[in-house]
Amino acid sequence: MTMREGIDPAAPPSGTGCKECLESGGWWVHLRRCAQCGHIGCCNSSPSQHATGHFHETGHPVVRSFEPGETWFFDYVSGEGFSGPDLAPPMSRPPEQPVPAPTDRLPADWMNRIR
Repeated sequence: MTMREGIDPAAPPSGTGCKECLESGGWWVHLRRCAQCGHIGCCNSSPSQHATGHFHETGHPVVRSFEPGETWFFDYVSGEGFSGPDLAPPMSRPPEQPVPAPTDRLPADWMNRIR
């Protein structure tokens, strides 16, 4: 397989939750991992959409799902999903971590706030 631009298989994930949400007191629905630098951000269903924000800020074009059992990649530039290489572990958030998370930060109307 030819290595696609924007993927560094050796880059470890930045943590087990959305980096910006953890720093700001926010919450997320699902997690995405930057395939170039390992930044963990929240998905576009999440209120803050930090994974997409990371793409706009850095130009890093590819994310991989950081959800257990999901191995898909997405290229923001082409708008296409694809299969890619294994990345540095861990491959996902801990399976016991709830969705959405963190539960102690969820507003009572969280279901009305997802996109």
